[in-house]
Amino acid sequence: MATSIVDIEFETLNVQREGLVLTVTIDHPRSDLNAVDANLHHELAVLFSALKCEDAVRAIVLTGSGRAFSAGGDMDWFPALRDPASLHRLRREAKQIVWDLLDVEVPIVCALNGSAVGLGASIALLCDVIVMSEAASIIDPHVQVGLVAGDGGAAIWPLLVGPLAAKRHLMLGVPLGAEEALRLGVASEVCEPSDVAEAGRAWAERLAAQAPLAVQGTKLAVNQQIKQALITSFDLSTSLEMPCFTSEDHAEAVDAFVSKRTPTFRGR
Repeated sequence: MATSIVDIEFETLNVQREGLVLTVTIDHPRSDLNAVDANLHHELAVLFSALKCEDAVRAIVLTGSGRAFSAGGDMDWFPALRDPASLHRLRREAKQIVWDLLDVEVPIVCALNGSAVGLGASIALLCDVIVMSEAASIIDPHVQVGLVAGDGGAAIWPLLVGPLAAKRHLMLGVPLGAEEALRLGVASEVCEPSDVAEAGRAWAERLAAQAPLAVQGTKLAVNQQIKQALITSFDLSTSLEMPCFTSEDHAEAVDAFVSKRTPTFRGR
């Protein structure tokens, strides 16, 4: 018998089931902003793999603790990724996260309590409903740290905002704020920060009240279009991203971030 997801021991995630709704909270004990390090990255892979087999609930709420949903990659983790074996594990795990997320049949409501950055942005945009705090934003700053947007962003942003706007958001790291996300239909609701948890739960309850086979089948059918976009660009963007981790520009970006200075990129 498969292990229930509520019985899996996570360090960076909290999982609670209440009625027909499962709530998953990103809650990294060593990062107030839920920055992605090796541990959180691995546990996200375990999470979405397990959620593919979830049949005890009819909706999932994915949210974060504190001020951020997830503030993107942990700068302290990046130097370790210059090792080829670590890069190989990262590529394989990143691919698993994105594809497994799309294969979760139960609908997922992303309740953005704060900023979703980098991988956090891709995860949020690949969910089924997004509820945003009015103070939240969605940001993909891969290029700003000398990396190709290789964790799904190059596929999902063009689908949601169009190719030209996607290039602006991805190449310049322009944030997508809550009101603009609502206007574009990316966000389903924008609310006060204190109301995000309740709003996310309300959307999940609405989904849970629908005919589950119909909801899940419709989700899978729509996600096929996202998968086609991933087939076109995901492996390419990931393969282009991997060499960037060992580039001088990436090392310069990390050093500049830590030193709180403007980086100087040299294209190598």
